[in-house]
Amino acid sequence: MPVVLARIDQRLIHGVTVNQWNGELRPKRYMVVDDVVSQDEMVKASMRMSKPAGTGMSIINHEKAINNFNNGNYDSQRVFLIVKEPSMLLTLVKTGVEIPEVNVGVIFEDAGRRTYTKRVALNDDELRDLKELSSMGIPVKFQYTPEEDALTLETVIKRVGGN
Repeated sequence: MPVVLARIDQRLIHGVTVNQWNGELRPKRYMVVDDVVSQDEMVKASMRMSKPAGTGMSIINHEKAINNFNNGNYDSQRVFLIVKEPSMLLTLVKTGVEIPEVNVGVIFEDAGRRTYTKRVALNDDELRDLKELSSMGIPVKFQYTPEEDALTLETVIKRVGGN
């Protein structure tokens, strides 16, 4: 399984993902899967400048990601997969991409979202998608940096009195 961790982080590539998680995961490739960002050459160029030396970076849409994973293009690599929303991970998993664990890092507060942790707010669809991933046997944990204690989806839901 080439994916070592799948992270949901609306900021995608930033200091925490390329510094703190890099030391923990030692990925060979950072992979951002986002249908909008993959079409923006300026944003892609700025993200690529921040990647750690010795790592690759792919910023691609979900169709290309699915094809590349299913064709075995990353089988020999350690891939740190980063997306903006749970629905993207669910799409990837349902098309055969194996994900060992979901790390929920940052989802900003917005209209229709309920706060679950200091850095994560979810709407009903996002919560449903995370629950579905969990029901598939994929651990879903909330953890901003590797140094913080990870909280399970169940723990986070109980804390806010959700269902």
